[in-house]
Amino acid sequence: MKILILGAGQVGGTLAENLANEANDITLIDSDGARLRELQDRLDIRTVQGKASYPTALRQAGAEDADMVIAVTNSDETNMVACQVAKLLYKTPTTICRVRANAYLAKSELFYQRDKTKDLDSLRGFPIDVLISPEHLVTKHITRLIENPGALQVLEFSRGLTRLVAIRAAKGGPLVGHELSYLRTHMPKIDTRVAAIFRKGRAIMPEGNTVIEDGDEVFFIAAADHIKSVMSELQPLIKPYKRIFICGGGNIGQRLANTLENRYQVKLLERDHERCVMLSEHLRKTVVLEGNAANKDILLEENIENTDVFCAVTNDDEANIMASLLAKRLGARKVLTLINNPDYVDLIQGGDIDVAISPQQTTIGSLLTHVRRGDVVNVHSLRRGAAEAIEAIAHGDHRSSKVVGKRLDEINLPEGTTIGAIVRRNEVLIAHDHLRIQPDDHVILFLVDKTRIRDVEKLFQVGLAFF
Repeated sequence: MKILILGAGQVGGTLAENLANEANDITLIDSDGARLRELQDRLDIRTVQGKASYPTALRQAGAEDADMVIAVTNSDETNMVACQVAKLLYKTPTTICRVRANAYLAKSELFYQRDKTKDLDSLRGFPIDVLISPEHLVTKHITRLIENPGALQVLEFSRGLTRLVAIRAAKGGPLVGHELSYLRTHMPKIDTRVAAIFRKGRAIMPEGNTVIEDGDEVFFIAAADHIKSVMSELQPLIKPYKRIFICGGGNIGQRLANTLENRYQVKLLERDHERCVMLSEHLRKTVVLEGNAANKDILLEENIENTDVFCAVTNDDEANIMASLLAKRLGARKVLTLINNPDYVDLIQGGDIDVAISPQQTTIGSLLTHVRRGDVVNVHSLRRGAAEAIEAIAHGDHRSSKVVGKRLDEINLPEGTTIGAIVRRNEVLIAHDHLRIQPDDHVILFLVDKTRIRDVEKLFQVGLAFF
């Protein structure tokens, strides 16, 4: 695909790296020449220096024959205008736009939904095919972690019917120290599949005789209502969370408090006085506090030692890290920390900080969903981009498709790829060798090595015999 990426920040740069490694024709537009040179030295991409919304910059980048424009600059306004210019002047087939401000997102009439039956000139609003809101995605990610105590990552497929969960195995879990086959005898009524195990950073493809060890990072897939039962096999049962402390009252902090306040006891700490006043007016049950989370006395005064989850979600990585370390030292049970700099994530996760959350990786997965070939409806980036989970729809018949009509053990999967589950007419079928894939099945796959994604896409592309 020929793809224009507008904005060379953390998201734009990471996305360019992901897509360039998959043999796409990538052009990156940004006004920062030094940043562009840095990326061009590392990646096989073209770059154009200029303002991303200017027609001249888009034309220079090749917008006339681009398949897709992905606007992820730091300015919502630049992103929206750039998509409009690309669609109206250059008839770009697909425009994807990152919009952060809730003031825009709350007004759906500003954006039209793609409708191929309508003439483009008759439409009103910004011509954006796909809206991406990082704040919304991060809020959903954190909410799922709070709803599933002990999880490192919780990913949804097929409208939430099935989930892929990452969890760190710990002593006291019934399965730890046993072979995977023990799970079936111990929980005969619950069907699950371990998709991958990472041990000391190295991927292990699970077999029935694979022994789960203390400290393993285990990815398993199961129907949504079986998740907690499987988690209890891998680590001692963790009591549901009740008390949530949010540090930072920005867009993410406000969204998170609004999402959680009806089910949990929520406190939110914000240092800006005017922002505190606004938050106290808009949040119904959340206790809004004014102050600095790096102040030990404030945390002690608010009984941080009784807090189940401390979420640091300010825009400052260093502030988030220091506040999280302090909260953990003072007795918070679990600490979730928002980290924008990807270089920090591997350094801090797993020590005093339980889970480091990268907005870039959360956003990248959502963007990749719309870039994949074949009918791919969900993509999740895992382990800081090294692995990937995708949901693809099988089309065609036994003559035109490489998967339809075949048993799972007959499919020639790329090395390091496993099928975790199939969703068929709202029924979750955990993957077993005897299952046959039928037309319109949603197939959920886990790739330990994401460089094999092209091979997976080819499996789900329909041959000419179908037409």
